[in-house]
Amino acid sequence: MKLFLSSYRFGDHREAFVDLVGRGARIAVIAAAADSWPVNARSSAVTSELTPLRAAGFTAEEVDVRDFLGAPEALEVRLREFDCLWVRGGNTFVLRAQLARSGADRVIEMLVRSGLVAYAGYSAGACLATPTLIGLDASDDPAEVTPTCGIDPIWSGLALVDFAIVPHGGDSLLEDPQVTARTVAALTTAGAQFTVLTDQEVIVVDR
Repeated sequence: MKLFLSSYRFGDHREAFVDLVGRGARIAVIAAAADSWPVNARSSAVTSELTPLRAAGFTAEEVDVRDFLGAPEALEVRLREFDCLWVRGGNTFVLRAQLARSGADRVIEMLVRSGLVAYAGYSAGACLATPTLIGLDASDDPAEVTPTCGIDPIWSGLALVDFAIVPHGGDSLLEDPQVTARTVAALTTAGAQFTVLTDQEVIVVDR
C-alpha cells in the first residue's frame, strides 16, 4: 500500500512523491471535495491541480465520481488505468459523502489496499484516509452535504491509516490557528489518536 498524505499538495517533499509513484506516473485527480462550490470555482480548482502535476511531468486528468453514480464497477475499471489517485482539498464531509453515494469509497479502498494504485491526498484528501472526521466540522461545514449529495454526513473515513490527521498546523496561512485548535480539542476529548501536519510536512507509507 502506497500513501502520500499532506496538508498542502507536495508540502516540501515533491521528490518523495516522485519516488513513491514514479516519474511520469498516470494520476487521476479527484475533486469531489469541491462539489459544493460554484461551477466556475470548482473548475478552477481542478485546473489548479492539473497544471502543476503536468508541469512536474505527470500525466494527469480528472475523474469525476459523479459520472459513475450507481456504476462502481465502471469506476473501478476507470481508476485501474492510473498509477495514483490525487484527492484534493475542500470540504471533507462533501468528499466523504460523494464517494459513499457513488460507491467510490469501497473501490478506492480496495484498489489502494491491494497496491494496485497509490493514494495521494492533501487537506480533506488526507483526512479522508483516516478512521474519523471528528473535529473537522470546525473548518468544514457538514450542512453542505445534504443539499450537495442528498445523504447525511458521514463521520468515518476510509481508515487507510489508524490515526486522524489535522491539516494546516503550525504557522499555516491556510487556516485560522483557533480552528485547528478546536479540531485538536475535539479529537482529544474523543480519545482519538491524531497527528497535526504543517503545510510543509507529509506522511509517506510504502509497504
